[in-house]
Amino acid sequence: MDKMLVDSLGDIVITNDGATILKQMDIEHPAAKMIVEVSKTQDDEVGDGTTTAAVLAGEFLKNAEDLLEQNVHPTVIANGYRLASIKAKEILKTLAMEVSADDKDLLLKIAATAITGKSAEAQKDTFANLAVNSVLAVVNNENGKNTVDVEDIKVEKKVGGSIEASELIEGMVIDKERVHTNMPKKVQGAKILLLNEALEIKKTEVDAEISIKSPDQLQSFLDQEEQMLHDMVNKVMDSGANVVFVQKGIDDIAQHYLAKAGIYAARRVKKSDMEKLARATGAKILTSLKEINDSDIGKAGLVEEKKIGDEAMTYVTECHNPRQSQLSFAEGLSM
Repeated sequence: MDKMLVDSLGDIVITNDGATILKQMDIEHPAAKMIVEVSKTQDDEVGDGTTTAAVLAGEFLKNAEDLLEQNVHPTVIANGYRLASIKAKEILKTLAMEVSADDKDLLLKIAATAITGKSAEAQKDTFANLAVNSVLAVVNNENGKNTVDVEDIKVEKKVGGSIEASELIEGMVIDKERVHTNMPKKVQGAKILLLNEALEIKKTEVDAEISIKSPDQLQSFLDQEEQMLHDMVNKVMDSGANVVFVQKGIDDIAQHYLAKAGIYAARRVKKSDMEKLARATGAKILTSLKEINDSDIGKAGLVEEKKIGDEAMTYVTECHNPRQSQLSFAEGLSM
């Protein structure tokens, strides 16, 4: 059954997952802390069997106590457990089955077993499918050996939809919306520019004062600022890009010019998302607008803004290299 845990700050966690329960508890006893670590390691390495690991570790300690009372030396007990571990591994090897990436039915059963006991159990078939398909999409075959980098799978959670609406996107979902309402909501055949530079007027490195003595000077100063922003946008337009992801800010005037040019732009995109976009679209992350080559521009079949719950997100699909950034997207999920 699910347990409700309330911590000292009043935060509530509802779960029946052993590792999660142990993580939430304030434990002082060193042996008990070790059992929590056992459970955490099991969760990180396998993702299932956390309660079993904690119960087994507790049982081993209990039996060790009986042996200590019989004056058996701790070193002898530890050595016995080490020998038992070697024997257990031998037995496990005889029980283990080879699973190939092609045996999807068995992979689905494994995923469903891991989900059982979690709060998403009611939709375990949906999530098992999502998990297996997303992992299979990012499998790399090197020297006949299959490897999977879990970092290639990105999970976005948004409250406001149903669990059934969770879907797998071959591409990227960026938790950012377009910066201006007049920008296109959908861009087919996207040419993507990734910028690590702000489309804003640069602030001076040292404290500086600008002395203006007449309204004409003020107007020319403002005009010059606007012209600088216009020049930045012109460089983006000249590159041929129709979608821009900026890691820093975009000035209001620059947003206006980009919208007029029909360019889709998103700002303050996370560094990790920028790197994944670079891998998925083939674009290069630029730190300066001065020199933009055709090879710096990435490609994607479609970039569009979709509303999930109360917030809008940017979908980048039909990527140049989607396997590098396959995304498992859970909508309306708050686990």
